Formats: sequence, structure tokens, C-alpha cells
Amino acid sequence: MLLATVAVVATGCNKKDENTTQNAEKKVQQVTLAQVTTEDVDQLYEYTAVVQAEATNNIAPTIAGRIDAIYVEVGDMVKKGQKLVSMDATNEANLKTQLDNMETSFKRIDELYKAGGISKSDWDAQKAQLDVLRSNYQNTIVNTTLTSPLNGVVTLRNYDSGDIYAGNPILQVQQISPVKILINVSESQYKQVKLGMTAKVKIEVFEDEEFTGKVTLLYPTIDTRTHTFPVEITLANANAKIRPGMYAHVTMNYGTAQHVVIPDQCIIKQQGSGDRYVYVYQNGKVSYQKVALGRRMGDRYELISGVESGSFVVITGQTKLNNGMSVKVKNPEVLSEQVEIPVAE
Repeated sequence: MLLATVAVVATGCNKKDENTTQNAEKKVQQVTLAQVTTEDVDQLYEYTAVVQAEATNNIAPTIAGRIDAIYVEVGDMVKKGQKLVSMDATNEANLKTQLDNMETSFKRIDELYKAGGISKSDWDAQKAQLDVLRSNYQNTIVNTTLTSPLNGVVTLRNYDSGDIYAGNPILQVQQISPVKILINVSESQYKQVKLGMTAKVKIEVFEDEEFTGKVTLLYPTIDTRTHTFPVEITLANANAKIRPGMYAHVTMNYGTAQHVVIPDQCIIKQQGSGDRYVYVYQNGKVSYQKVALGRRMGDRYELISGVESGSFVVITGQTKLNNGMSVKVKNPEVLSEQVEIPVAE
């Protein structure tokens, strides 16, 4: 009777040990792994900027006066040399009369000088006065009839016909074919940006379109505070579709670099900071590794640092992991045959 009791107790202990072992095995976290490798990754950098006119001209006379007529409105397209504004022509007419009289007078003086009737100094004095009056008259013509210095669009009008010009530009004309975009490029890319490089441009208002621009100007100095330097991108904009003030996203391609690429599934964001981590698997355990991410490429990330090529990273099950924890691998086929691993049942 005693032997039977001992046997029952022994059997019960064995079952208890087996259950404990099975429960312990069940508690081991199961994970899915992916191997990461290096690839040639396009070094694409995006910049946000505002479209600017290629050139901006303020239309105004150099002297005060009454505005006789304005021939254009805001939004009108104008051609180089087109008449935009007429100022009061009274002064021009007065100077024209004076100039005609002096031209006639100088002809007589010139004839007297050739005949020896006056000295060279008197001739020079009369000629100087005539030249000054001619210059004043030409200046008055320029300030009476105001023309556009370029092909563009009228973007500002401060006066109406009949107003007295008092200092602010009467009109503003902007050249918008082409347009330009100024981006601030990091000092680290200083040697990579070259004149003539192409740039891909997206204009926010034209969501589905992509435009191609070219680098047309590299500023020679670097900002000591931001360690960036301005780069000018020019877009042909032949149809004048893009307008100054629109938001633009410029993408520059600085070639390729060999970087590790990892699935976005393995990225863990540390709460309370901008740091990113992944779990790296090795010999049955996982370690918590901080990583520096580059650009996103669909469902993958370019990795700047943190994980070596050929490493195995956890892509599922990482929410219950801790640094140094033992794990079971649900997809052992991704691992090398030489690596000894605990296999999930």
C-alpha cells in the first residue's frame, strides 16, 4: 500500500515537471526575422521653397508728376518695350521747344565758328549747353512714356490715371518665364552640387505633375549659423503655369551610396524621443540597437548606421521583447545553416 502511494506521488511530480517545462517553453517569445543587406541607394534630398520670379521691375518715373494714363491692369501679360504708363507731357513739350530753338541757334554759331567769327571757347560753351539740353530732353522722354523692360506679367498697381506720382512704384512687372527657386543646401553636399544638374520639382497646387529644373547659380558663401548655402534652380515655365509665391518641393539626386536597407516593420520608435531602434537577433537572443535612418523607400528604410549588413532583425513579435531576451524563431529558413538556433515548434 505504501509503495503504491509513493508511485502515485512520483508520477504526479513527473507530470508537474513536464508541465512546468512546457509552460516555460511557451513563455519564450516567438519572432519572425529578416536578413538585411547593403544596396546602392540613390541619395535623394528634398527641399521646400517658394517659387520666385526670374526678375522683378518696379515701373516709376525718376521725377514727380501727374499720371496721364495707365494702360494695363494687374494680371496682364506684357512684352518688352510695351507702353505701360504715360505721364503728363507738359515738361517734355517745353523742353522740346527749348531744344529746337537751341539747335537752330547753335547752327548759326557753328557757321560763325567755321568762318572765324567766334572763338573756340565760345563754341565749346554753346555746344556744352546744347548737349545738356539734349540729355535733359531724352531723360524727360523716358520719364514721360514708361515701358516694360522685360516680358512678364503685371503683379502690382498702386495708382490710377490722373493721380500724382508720389514715390511708390506705379506698376510692378515680374518675369515668370522662366521662374527660379532658391533652396538651402547643407554644407556636406557642397562638393556634390554642380551647375547644370537637374532637379525634380513638385508644385503643391499641381499635385500630379513633376517639373524638371536645372541648377543655374551656386552662391559662393556658406551661412555660418545654418551651415547651408543657397542654390538657384531655374524652371523654363514656358506656358507661365507656375507663378511666384507657389510652394515647391525640390528633389536633388547626389548619386548613390552603399547603405544597409531594412524593412519598416522592424523599426521601433522610443517613446518620448525621436530615437529609432531595432531588435537584432544572434545566437538565440535579441539585442536592442539604436539606428539612424535615411530616406524611406516604399516599405523599407535606408539605414545610415546601427546595423551591419547580413544581420538578422526582428520584424514581428518585437513589442514583447526586452534587450538580451531569448527567443524562438518562427521562420528559421532565413538563417544560415551554420547558425545554431532554437526552433519554434
